[in-house]
Amino acid sequence: MNQLSSDAIRTRIVEYLAPGHFCSGEVLGEQLGISRAAVSNHIKCLHDLGLDIYSVQGKGYKLAQPLILLNKSTIAAQLSNPGNANLIVLNVIDSTNQYIKEHQTELPNGFVCLAEAQTAGRGRHGRKWVSPYGASMYLSMHWTFALGYQALNGLSLVIGVAVVEALKKLGIVEAQVKWPNDIYVQGKKLAGILIEVEGQMGATCQCVIGIGLNVALPTSVTQIDQPYTDMQSILEQDIDRNRFAATLINELHTTMEVFEKSGLQPFIAPWQAADVYANKAIKLIIGQKTIEGIGRGIDNSGALLIETAEGVRAYQGGEISVRPG
Repeated sequence: MNQLSSDAIRTRIVEYLAPGHFCSGEVLGEQLGISRAAVSNHIKCLHDLGLDIYSVQGKGYKLAQPLILLNKSTIAAQLSNPGNANLIVLNVIDSTNQYIKEHQTELPNGFVCLAEAQTAGRGRHGRKWVSPYGASMYLSMHWTFALGYQALNGLSLVIGVAVVEALKKLGIVEAQVKWPNDIYVQGKKLAGILIEVEGQMGATCQCVIGIGLNVALPTSVTQIDQPYTDMQSILEQDIDRNRFAATLINELHTTMEVFEKSGLQPFIAPWQAADVYANKAIKLIIGQKTIEGIGRGIDNSGALLIETAEGVRAYQGGEISVRPG
């Protein structure tokens, strides 16, 4: 087997197991032209990627629950604009953001990369984003801004609004935004946004819009160090990831077209309405400095407003994090 076929073999194994029935190592080996030992090794790799597979002697391997894999054609058929069908669906990748960055000079605006799993998913400040196989939405979109960095003001806030709107269309009406780039439901993190930009000041810049959203995380996930939730837990039903992917892509395209023409202004009111810390006591951590006050939303530039004894002040950028007071 060549190097390319290793990922292909694992994809085929997942496809055989996806309906949720048992499949023996012997049958898998015969279908794939590999030994039972090789099947076992590939199963272990898939398990290490977060796919919940168990084995029963005499029966074989089985997924803990059936899995509908992401499918490019299924997603494209549900897009509101056929011209938005510029996307690729990958199996396992280091990072969807990284894929876009490596190909962005040849990609059209709005091109989307989706993956079943990430081995090096990341959030802000280089933090690891836990990315188990088939359990979430790992999506990155490419967008070029001809006006450069100055046209990006408030972009992460705008994308947060887009994610909230997409979630509402699938029934999650209580989704809220946490400044500057997280989505929360009932005080628990549901999604994160990572914006990466390359280019020079005053010139065209290439932007990667990354979104990681928990859909149905396995109970075996232990590496997340904060309260979290997923779509399946919130709605108490199975989630059609292909449908949600199309809904999210449609919302992102609509949002980006408005943002490119009008900037942050049209999104300030919906962001304020969804602010998880609106009028609540919060702490702002900036390096070694802590600022305590009442969250008052954002200003016209997207800066966080905090009311302290000295009045309302704006804070933006850098290593700022927001925590409940």
